[in-house]
Amino acid sequence: MKTFQPKLISSLKNYGPKQFSSDLIAGIIVAIIALPLSIALAIASGVTPERGLYTAIVAGFVIAALGGSRVNISGPTAAFATIVAGIVAQFGMEGLVIATIMAGLILILMGICRLGSLIKFIPYTITTGFTSGIALTIVIGQLKDFFGLTFPQGTHAVETMEKLTAVVESIATINWQAVLVGLLGLLILILWPKINKKIPPSLIAVIFGVVVVKACNLNVNTIGDLYTISATAPQFALPAFDLAKVGELIPSAFTIAILAAIESLLSCVVSDGMISDKHNSNTELIAQGAGNICSGLFGGIPATGAIARTAANVKNGGQTPVAGIVHAIVLLLVLLVLMPYAAWIPMPIIAAILFMVAYNMCEWRQFVSICKTAPKSDILVLILTFVLTVVFDLVVAIAVGLVVAVVLFMKRMTDVTHIRTWKHGGEGVDDNGRMKEIPPYTEVFEINGPMFFATSDTISELEMKEDIKVVILRMRNIPALDISALKTMISLYELCEKKEIRMLFSHANRQPLEVMKKAGFYDRVGAENFPANIDEALKIAESVVL
Repeated sequence: MKTFQPKLISSLKNYGPKQFSSDLIAGIIVAIIALPLSIALAIASGVTPERGLYTAIVAGFVIAALGGSRVNISGPTAAFATIVAGIVAQFGMEGLVIATIMAGLILILMGICRLGSLIKFIPYTITTGFTSGIALTIVIGQLKDFFGLTFPQGTHAVETMEKLTAVVESIATINWQAVLVGLLGLLILILWPKINKKIPPSLIAVIFGVVVVKACNLNVNTIGDLYTISATAPQFALPAFDLAKVGELIPSAFTIAILAAIESLLSCVVSDGMISDKHNSNTELIAQGAGNICSGLFGGIPATGAIARTAANVKNGGQTPVAGIVHAIVLLLVLLVLMPYAAWIPMPIIAAILFMVAYNMCEWRQFVSICKTAPKSDILVLILTFVLTVVFDLVVAIAVGLVVAVVLFMKRMTDVTHIRTWKHGGEGVDDNGRMKEIPPYTEVFEINGPMFFATSDTISELEMKEDIKVVILRMRNIPALDISALKTMISLYELCEKKEIRMLFSHANRQPLEVMKKAGFYDRVGAENFPANIDEALKIAESVVL
């Protein structure tokens, strides 16, 4: 599979009116779904509403045109909201643009280096933990607008825990009219899909919210009360790069890149199952990188594949990347014609939409299932990642979660790695249950499990009798060997050499054998001391002792 092979090119071969009709309808429907979500996610990210649409338009178009999936729809997603809000609060919009462009470059490098498959090495417990944590941070961030709270002037509420503290301290300022509008929005979002599955519930919630607030003249904040909305097309603007600021933004850029890679490839995997196709992960990473660079340069925020919008695309007949391109073009037309009316949207409706987004992404069923069925080590990683995401941020959560997961994995591998000593007169049994006669003055040690730095002591703890002339190390069940374990193995070999004991390495697998050859140990020991199986090793031992 080529590193860069956009699906648009192969999809346009034999492309006809019937396919275009399906893509056109799907693209329009996805655009209708993306419209309120893009505005809501921009607000949740601490930027003006139109920047969410800029992202869906620019990044959505570029990624669809260059991507490695036929049906993936990209744009702003809830996963970035907390990260983006933190960057904007600390570095401003220009800092966010720089971080987004840097993240795009990192994604392109990941694709060129064919790192698309490495995403699978991030444990499910970590992705579930930080996804659930992000969902909770979104809910906490929207409590102010949902309840119509008024924070005291000068309140600093950027981090999640600061927002929660401010909400608790300002609860006495609750606006019951805002709560009523918010509950109406939630009710529509929950019940509308049972009435009509074609029209997005978020669009209906927005329309009803606007009508109720306007008709009843309710004292509820709208988008226009808090933001100045621009209805102009995305404009190219190159940020002023400051080396000091670039250095400070590197951790944020890596976080955006890793999260974009994870979410976009997960979206591709989900859509592959829906359309019986296989995406090109490296092409998708390159496209995500290009899309994020363009989004930053045209005033947008970070983008990635959106699983819900991708699923909606497939369910409504989307077959090729043309549907994603149509979705971007339709959003551009909406931006130019209808954007001023977005000022009428009540903030509690936006909060309600984001509550539903948080609920749909929180994976609480998986969270509970892991807690009920998984080993304690996996539960620890899950809860730790979840708590750190909420209390600190995603950078800390992923870093600590990965370190803990790796340490616990090594502990688990250490626990299952052991050595069995074959005993004379009864326990010389091979993998097929056949009895083996062990020659006198011979010891057979069978190692089971990977040998790496955490398990290397297992070799050094071998106990040999004084009158032993041959030691057979049976390596059939050693799938992997690292240099630390090899060093310990060399020490054991040197001890046998000193005691004039011949050491045989039976049935060494490919990876351990390559490590020993590269280190020169194979040549030092001699090919004759690497028998292909235990039968051959026992024959050599017999020739030595008799």
